[in-house]
Amino acid sequence: MSIARFSPFELLLLKSRSQVDTATLLLLAWVLVHRQHVSEGQRRRRLAQVTAQFRHGHELGPVMSIAHSQDLQAIQIAAEVVRKECATERSLSIIHQAISVATDDGELSLANHYILRFLADLLNISPVTLGMLFQELTGTPLAMPEDPSRDAYWQAHDPDYHARKAREAAAAEQQRHEANARAEQQQRQQDERHQQKQQQKQQKQQEKQRRQEEAHQAREKQRAHEQARQQQRERSEREQQRSRQQRSQQQGYQRQGHQQQRPSSPPDRTDRALSILGLHPGASRIEVRHAYRRMAQLHHPDRYYTESEHQIALASARFQRIKNAYDYLMKTY
Repeated sequence: MSIARFSPFELLLLKSRSQVDTATLLLLAWVLVHRQHVSEGQRRRRLAQVTAQFRHGHELGPVMSIAHSQDLQAIQIAAEVVRKECATERSLSIIHQAISVATDDGELSLANHYILRFLADLLNISPVTLGMLFQELTGTPLAMPEDPSRDAYWQAHDPDYHARKAREAAAAEQQRHEANARAEQQQRQQDERHQQKQQQKQQKQQEKQRRQEEAHQAREKQRAHEQARQQQRERSEREQQRSRQQRSQQQGYQRQGHQQQRPSSPPDRTDRALSILGLHPGASRIEVRHAYRRMAQLHHPDRYYTESEHQIALASARFQRIKNAYDYLMKTY
């Protein structure tokens, strides 16, 4: 098995000449590191003095380091080694040494008060026996340790207890006040942001409604404008139609008067001329003019320039008949 799997105290036990002495050394060192107002050098000298007859065969430095690290597992292993390898007399001797190094200055620290009781329990020594040994060595009974969790302990051992508690309470109250103030400020900011969002939403809705109203008004205005234009076009068409009717009536009156003034022409020639222009008897002068223009465009010789000379000659003859019929009708109408 690799030594890397062993703890520092287990390695010390493997190298030790006497595992019981090494275990006892750690238990006494654990008591010494909880002595108050004692330097590290004094602790080591006292430990060396108490364990001068031990046969462990190694330095005290590693043991003090383990004791300072508060390695309870190492303490448990040391107690088990002592309990397994030692008789009751040796266990009592170890408790005797622990009480001696814990009360050299006449004071028993609160930590060592609990450590002595803990060691006695690990080594199967009853509280009554522990109390008797303590009184024999110190001349005073082993009283029950004070409870650091109670206010009475700190009032007796710490004169600034109430002042510190008051400062802590004031600081806590100040923190609560600041936290409440921050929460209120955050709530106000959140309410303001919510209100701003509502206002922006209302403004957008109003703007949208305004644009819809403007678009509706524009459509209504455009519709009214188109209706006015339509009415204007209808009035204009009615006026133009009325004007055409009036001109047609005037031209009819003029044609009737002209026909009365002019000598009548042979009806058969007039009918032939109207037939050439595609008109019926009784056609007006304007209709004759329109018919002539239409027939002249349709039968003009220039439209047949790509045809044969015979086709061009026929077209010229037709055009001449159309022109003669038109000239005759313009003279007689």
